[in-house]
Amino acid sequence: MAAPHPTAADEVLGICRDLIRFDTSNYGDGSGPGERAAAEHVAGLLDEVGITPEVFESAPGRTSVVARIAGEDPSRPALVLHGHTDVVPARAEEWTVDPFAAEVADGMVWGRGAVDMKDMDAMILSVVRQMAREGRRPARDVVVAMFADEEAGGVWGSRWTVEHRPELFEGATEAVSEVGGYSVDVQGRRLYLVQTAEKGIAWLRLLAEGRAGHGSQVAPDNAVTHLAEAVARIGRYAWPLHLTPTVRTLLEGVADLTGLPFDPEDPTTIDALVAALGPAARFVGATLRHTTNPTQLGAGYKANVIPRTAEATVDARFLPGLEDDFDRTMKDLAGDHVQVEEINRDVALEAPVTGDLMDAMVDALLAEDPDAAVLPYTLSAGTDNKALSRLGIAGYGFVPLLLPPELDFPGMFHGVDERVPVDSLVFGTRVLDRLLRTC
Repeated sequence: MAAPHPTAADEVLGICRDLIRFDTSNYGDGSGPGERAAAEHVAGLLDEVGITPEVFESAPGRTSVVARIAGEDPSRPALVLHGHTDVVPARAEEWTVDPFAAEVADGMVWGRGAVDMKDMDAMILSVVRQMAREGRRPARDVVVAMFADEEAGGVWGSRWTVEHRPELFEGATEAVSEVGGYSVDVQGRRLYLVQTAEKGIAWLRLLAEGRAGHGSQVAPDNAVTHLAEAVARIGRYAWPLHLTPTVRTLLEGVADLTGLPFDPEDPTTIDALVAALGPAARFVGATLRHTTNPTQLGAGYKANVIPRTAEATVDARFLPGLEDDFDRTMKDLAGDHVQVEEINRDVALEAPVTGDLMDAMVDALLAEDPDAAVLPYTLSAGTDNKALSRLGIAGYGFVPLLLPPELDFPGMFHGVDERVPVDSLVFGTRVLDRLLRTC
């Protein structure tokens, strides 16, 4: 009798470890190893089970993979199931383990990308491989995409693909990807947070000009002074509270779970509800208002020379539906002596918190963890769903992981000693398989 085919639960750890071992560090400046080797590995995993992938480069080494899997009902709109294979760099001397060795210890797989997001990549690949081996189809067409360059804004990955290969996503209306669906402990109750919205991105350069001169002179038109004043105003500005529909739904749900009061006019009740989310409060707390964080400064070339110019960069994130408000305030804060230029800008998103796909995600989670609760939330960062939104595709974050309550999972995004429990990966394959069969 032939040996049974390996299941997603059998394969997910090995696939995750293999992906982590590819150093796909993205430095954001065109350097680094690129994603080619990892993409070819992904393509091989798909091709092995009869799923035909398309592998393409936007620039040398910047490689993405896309494959379409036919569904039971091809008349329905397609679903995009996507990940990215690049990771942020890791300094090995700061880690407990080699960040690219994919060691397994304490019931977890460790390494750069274990959280962001080779865990989800492995879950996607293991589930679709199992379905292919078993001759099962998803409920509708599924487009599996593994993009390059997400960690630098997706310019050479999802954005390039949407611009140059939009036909790959023909008929797709919804997408599922990273930074949502994982569990948090809320006063002893397990809560899964499905990402239905994300803030917009505005990486800004502040440019100040003044009169150059000798450092001993009186200098009322000093570029460094102009810039420093603008940076201080922007960095210290207390952006007002704005509760978007997704955030309000989350806070109302947390209030119901905990019995804590929720008064949208009382910031203290809002702060208490956010704090009840534990480590996830880092993401959620940054979605109550716009944020602007100065990140770089540069000016001058000698101690006794007043420079003509000075510049700084600001990482700004704006809320869905409030972009114009953000732009007006930023211009006022910069002042008359400082120009604001865009380095990178991308849209804020807010997908429906109700509907068939949301219901299917909730049902898939509760089928595996019936005593839990599920609520939507807004991500303070960004994902490749931004690029797909240009094609009218509504994006969600759904990486279904049942996590130990003591594990600071959100804190490991771009952090040191990234790790994910092996049992969580197996749990995620069951949930994701159920989703693809029903959504």
